[in-house]
Amino acid sequence: MLAAVIFDFDGIIVDTEPLHYKAFQQLLVPLGLGYSWEEYLRRYIGFDDRDAFREAFREGGRPLGDGELMRLISEKADAFQHIIGAGVEPYPGVVELIRSLQGGLPLALCSGALPSDINPILTQLGIADAFDTVVTAIDVTASKPDPASYLLAVGRLQSVFPGREIAHVNCLAIEDTPAGIASATGAGLKVLAVTNSYPEEKLGSAFRVVDSLVGVDYLSLSRLFD
Repeated sequence: MLAAVIFDFDGIIVDTEPLHYKAFQQLLVPLGLGYSWEEYLRRYIGFDDRDAFREAFREGGRPLGDGELMRLISEKADAFQHIIGAGVEPYPGVVELIRSLQGGLPLALCSGALPSDINPILTQLGIADAFDTVVTAIDVTASKPDPASYLLAVGRLQSVFPGREIAHVNCLAIEDTPAGIASATGAGLKVLAVTNSYPEEKLGSAFRVVDSLVGVDYLSLSRLFD
């Protein structure tokens, strides 16, 4: 029986990937480390900011110390805040799904983004109070596809709801990338993948793949566990 649903953020709730890409390029292009949107989709999507900067410097053959990494992360966060200030639109159906589940089923958010990236957008969309726990980049040392973030999300839900039989095998992750699917399945969760960022053939390791969350509800999610 379905015990909890854990949502990814980027690519599931909102399409912030082009906005993240723009913020990264504002910092990397002046350093001679910029890359194309196609390269971002191929190599960087699914990374948290730490690993994205590390990969860009590694690809460029440049060393990256901890101090410079922290500075870049901070400056990228500032750039991203400026970009999202103009407002963002959710993916179709996702806000309706979250609101329909809220209060009746434990919900978590599991993202490689920073709280400063996530919280303003959740507030804009009116779902800031929808999640019983939120796991972000600051909570784990390894980003997706490592399972650490999903293991932590399930563990926190178990603490919040000690009377419920929440286990990894009866939690559902909703993801949009191969890295996210690998993270969730590595933690023992079933995954519903949405083709918001990748075509279906790239998401084959998910339990089920859909084109949109429009019309998805508790009943259809529960059937995944029949």
